[in-house]
Amino acid sequence: MVGSAVQVPYASYLRVYEPLAAFPEPERTHWYRYAAAGRGRGAQDELRQSLAGLVPVPPIVVPVHESREAFVAEVGGVTHVCPWRTRLRGWMALEQLEGQLPAPVLDAMVPPVVRRQAAADHEAWREANPDARPWIRSATWHVPVRWFILVGDDEREYEPAGAGESKQPLMRYRTPMVQARRRVARGLRVLKEALDESPLVDGLVDVGRWLEEFHPRSLVELDYGGLVHVIGPEALAADHSAADAAEGLAALREGDSEAAGTAYERLTDRWRAVRELQFAN
Repeated sequence: MVGSAVQVPYASYLRVYEPLAAFPEPERTHWYRYAAAGRGRGAQDELRQSLAGLVPVPPIVVPVHESREAFVAEVGGVTHVCPWRTRLRGWMALEQLEGQLPAPVLDAMVPPVVRRQAAADHEAWREANPDARPWIRSATWHVPVRWFILVGDDEREYEPAGAGESKQPLMRYRTPMVQARRRVARGLRVLKEALDESPLVDGLVDVGRWLEEFHPRSLVELDYGGLVHVIGPEALAADHSAADAAEGLAALREGDSEAAGTAYERLTDRWRAVRELQFAN
């Protein structure tokens, strides 16, 4: 049984919260009642449910039914909802896993028969839901550099352990969708002019296309998630990664490649140190 003390895996999240008006009926009514009842969940609730599915043999890597849970945010008197869509994200994560692990390791973790059934279920589901997309993206052991381009340093929220209602440390950014899209567009113009082709450009294009799928009055949230438990309070307090990303883009815009390189190196060195923690014992 997975206990309430579980705080892993160490993942960060990029979430979109849409206003209730963005959802069709009867889903809109479901989320309205869900939010009114105060049933909005925390990130650790989703992790515990997902980890519990790995306990049976064979493991349940993708839920049989789609989740009816969500994160809820009240901003400016407007209720915004970010559905978990755990089943869809489970299929997507399984596809990515197959390219990240050696076959013997993958077979030991998730038997081939389980993967084949999951793939068949996903294919059948996609035929019935061709326009479906997740409201949440995640990354393990780091925050992708491209995510910081969506947010500003003035939107940074840091609460050390014991300071917030949950008593857990918190590091996140929240920004209006229109602002996130504007930053993506500006960032792409600068990067394409300065770098031509780059994984950073490709990744930012992908994020931009994803954001276009949502209501223009949505909120975009970058959440450090479980990473706050390994980075430490001093490093979190000093972490201004969004400011570093903005500084690098501003320098590129002015043609100062040296200053841009300094800002980018500061940003990548910080997150390289975090990623290396996954290999520590």
